[in-house]
Amino acid sequence: MERVLLVENDPEIIDLAARQALPSIGLRVEVARTAAGGLQTAARFNPDAILLGLKLPDLSGKDLLVALSSQGIETPVIVIAPAGSESEVIQTFRLGAADYLRWPAREAEIVSAVERVLKQVRTRRERETLARKLKQSNDALQCRVRELTTLSALGRAITSLSNPASLYEKIVEAAVYMSEANCGWLLLRENRSSPFILSAQRNLPSRAAAQIGKSWDDGISSLVAVSGEALTIHGEPLKRFAVSRFGKAVLIVPLKVKKEVIGLLVVLRKEEQPFSSSSKALLEAVADYASISLVNTRLVSVLEERARTLHEAAEKARSSERQKEELIRRIQKELKSPLADAVKALDSLLEEDEPRLNAAQKGILRTAGEKLLQVAEIIAAIDNPGQVS
Repeated sequence: MERVLLVENDPEIIDLAARQALPSIGLRVEVARTAAGGLQTAARFNPDAILLGLKLPDLSGKDLLVALSSQGIETPVIVIAPAGSESEVIQTFRLGAADYLRWPAREAEIVSAVERVLKQVRTRRERETLARKLKQSNDALQCRVRELTTLSALGRAITSLSNPASLYEKIVEAAVYMSEANCGWLLLRENRSSPFILSAQRNLPSRAAAQIGKSWDDGISSLVAVSGEALTIHGEPLKRFAVSRFGKAVLIVPLKVKKEVIGLLVVLRKEEQPFSSSSKALLEAVADYASISLVNTRLVSVLEERARTLHEAAEKARSSERQKEELIRRIQKELKSPLADAVKALDSLLEEDEPRLNAAQKGILRTAGEKLLQVAEIIAAIDNPGQVS
């Protein structure tokens, strides 16, 4: 119900306005017979409009207008003025009055004057409500833009990291920040049958933080690993899980690759303040980025291992080639001189002044000499392959 305060000492005005006219249109009315009582009632009653008489027992209506303004009460005031007091009415307008009612007045005139002022009040309140809703919408939109901008930047940062330790820490840092949590951690496992390992943490107690690299069971994360769906719990239901020693509200989001849960992202709040659907959506987005980054990191590790293996194989091949070349050079060096001596000896036999060999034997020696020369050419051509005839 809209409320009207009547500050007047005249019984006739009180009866007509407060007991007949205004209640008939559904308004709640309170009456104050003095300026002091009117000021106290206005502060307590918080009226939507004030009907104010100019002649009061303690102060004038103009004095009460000044007092209302000094107290920061901006309720519109309708001045009740007898005929012939127009100059005083003008002064009340200068002091902030919204309208005036000439007395004596009919019931319809009282209702009309109050309705005019209340219509302005309703319009102002509608504008204020719309402005407030618009501000809330703008604030929510700006918050969403900041969240998405931050998420995009975090996504780029996460997906660009290749060092596993730095990647894990960045994932947890992003999760705690985006969900407005107090602490958090990342659990990873090699395969479905292996246990979850605490891979990174943020703001955990020192004893729990020392478990990095070890298997971890907080009593609730395994449930999410089985279901593959995000889970949020707060308050009394959380107390039966071991994770409750770190906070009173928890949100757990799985990290999945091809529907297989490879990790769990856990964030907690110390206060019993549940995580909103917006926080859940943001953390799921962080988890998606983390899944992509983890897959990329594992692929990079596989490629690096393959490159290392190929490099080692290439080094072994080069070493084997060097050994082979060294062996050939040694054989070349060892055979070069004996071959030259053998060819020289054959030439000496064939060129003797007193031949001791018949024609057939000389033919065999020439053939042997030619073959030895061919062998010598092959050995000489090892360093110059293009010279082999």
